[in-house]
Amino acid sequence: MTADTPASQPRGRAAALDRAHAAMTAAPDDPGPRLAYYGRLAAGELVLLLDRDAEDDRIAPRIFDLDEGRVVLAFADEGRLTDFTGTPSPYAAMPGRTLAAMLAGTGLGLGVDLGTEAGELLPAAAVDWWADMLAAAPEPLDLVAEALTPPGDLPAPLLAALDTCLADAAGLAACAWLAGLRHPAGETTLLLAFLDPAEGAEPALARAVSEAVRFSGLDSGALDLAFFASQAPMAARLSRLGLRIDLPQPEPETVAPVADPDAPPRLR
Repeated sequence: MTADTPASQPRGRAAALDRAHAAMTAAPDDPGPRLAYYGRLAAGELVLLLDRDAEDDRIAPRIFDLDEGRVVLAFADEGRLTDFTGTPSPYAAMPGRTLAAMLAGTGLGLGVDLGTEAGELLPAAAVDWWADMLAAAPEPLDLVAEALTPPGDLPAPLLAALDTCLADAAGLAACAWLAGLRHPAGETTLLLAFLDPAEGAEPALARAVSEAVRFSGLDSGALDLAFFASQAPMAARLSRLGLRIDLPQPEPETVAPVADPDAPPRLR
């Protein structure tokens, strides 16, 4: 693709990333907003500046040699990329998590939205850390109904993180429930259960929730994950004990088939 659209006021994914960046820069000593910025960066789509048009599954990012090292550049939307280059330019659009996996271990840093107030330069070590944070997704659990309990007091950072990640889950499940979960050894955790997930949506939902927990600053073991049909006995118990979370409804004309994202494009 080639970007040739001028930028306007930030909106959509650009505005969300700008807000996360502003919160991070306003509290430089607080790891919470910094984690939230990396989480927002992973969840949103980025456009990566290319040296030339992509060929099949191979892309050649434009690489810049800076004092901080060799970096590639990505932007929250096509308009920002064009504003930076000053000319229509080839790009590849992909989720931030896909870009992180593609850059991991390459020694390349990442410039995000350079030329704007939300510009940020991630050195190669930060990119590798980001990719490591995104690498694993939780395995769904097999549960018995008696293990469920009311959720109790819910951590505010967790609720905020789930609100952000589930806002992008339109059409992936009918709804979700938060409940307590008592393990055989006696310890308790929280359970997030999705009802009636769309075909093939489980990996995407698991990854999004895992990222939300990690970038909220909470222990990754603070939340377990499960999937049920709305007619299953477990769903009835969840409705009695849990906290319901309604997922946004998709726009009918924009619904796309649900699929786990492909492996990152290959660099060349």
